[in-house]
Amino acid sequence: MIVAVAVKHNWSMYQLDVKSAFLNGELEEEVYVSQPPGFEIKGKEYYVYKLDKALYGLKQAPRAWNKKIDRFLVQQGFAKCVNEHGIYCRNTTNKLIICLYVDDMITIGSNDAEMEDFKKNMMNQFEMSYLGNLTYFLGIEFEMNSQGVIIHQRKYALDILKRFKMLNCKPISTLVNTGVKLSLVNDKKEIDPTLFKHIVGSLRYLCHTRPDIAYGVGLISRYMVKPINSHLIAAKRILRYVKGICNLGIRYYRNQKPVDQMIVGYSDLDWSGDKDDKKSTVVYGFVIGNAPFSWSSKKELVIALSSCEAEYIATSMTACQAQWINMLLIEMQQMENEKLELRVDIKSAIDLAKHTWKK
Repeated sequence: MIVAVAVKHNWSMYQLDVKSAFLNGELEEEVYVSQPPGFEIKGKEYYVYKLDKALYGLKQAPRAWNKKIDRFLVQQGFAKCVNEHGIYCRNTTNKLIICLYVDDMITIGSNDAEMEDFKKNMMNQFEMSYLGNLTYFLGIEFEMNSQGVIIHQRKYALDILKRFKMLNCKPISTLVNTGVKLSLVNDKKEIDPTLFKHIVGSLRYLCHTRPDIAYGVGLISRYMVKPINSHLIAAKRILRYVKGICNLGIRYYRNQKPVDQMIVGYSDLDWSGDKDDKKSTVVYGFVIGNAPFSWSSKKELVIALSSCEAEYIATSMTACQAQWINMLLIEMQQMENEKLELRVDIKSAIDLAKHTWKK
């Protein structure tokens, strides 16, 4: 979502990396460690060291580093977003947004000179690596051109196919076999659960840029405890589908017309689609300028007795995500309490939402 906002306003984006980040953390407790093997002081082998700063492997190290970088960013005039703690905003005449993930940092701003000053302040405080314009972040690739930005995970997708020996498989154009319903008792031929979990875990990370596989991956994720052969066949079908679409990505356009900058949400569901517990699967997505930036596929927590009830639950889940998006954009001063548009494909659920009974 942050990238979509940055591209919409034609803002600059670059990446910073903190070297040995956890070593910068300041400890609040007294921590003692034994002498490392092979470096004991002769005659004082039973002595211990008192730490002044955090070390890698120390339980307090992640928290100490987070407090250190948080305190520094606040001193620089940034405010941590309440709705997303990994985002810091500095709303002055110019916009400056920091997206922080442990020691990896994306800097987004409307003024290059202000961004350069921030980079110098960071390098004076910490040992940093300046990685230039945003091209690769946590396995996600960014291709920038005059029209906008394309995000994809082509390298990661190929690595998955190579890891599970599916690099030379025949591509397929459909994600799941609509004629087959997965179940816990489809057959009794069990498979290696570790292999199946590795496939599912790898595919779940690919969902960050592939909304089209979210439903299928969510489906096979339900059977990781005791997978059987039909579940593995479904997982390999998704890998074959990935082989055919690994060169595709999501494009966010620059300088769009106001009508194309609207955020629209869509929701749908598979009523009683789970063969074992008859719960429905909710799928929703949000787009800006016809490009998706937020999506999800998950099973409802309760059993719906009708399609209207199931659709109403799906709509409420989508509305919760819309409210979170709205609050985050307001906090970033990118929206003036505007209403997001939700589109639902069943009239009875819309009528139920508009005419909720009151005592």
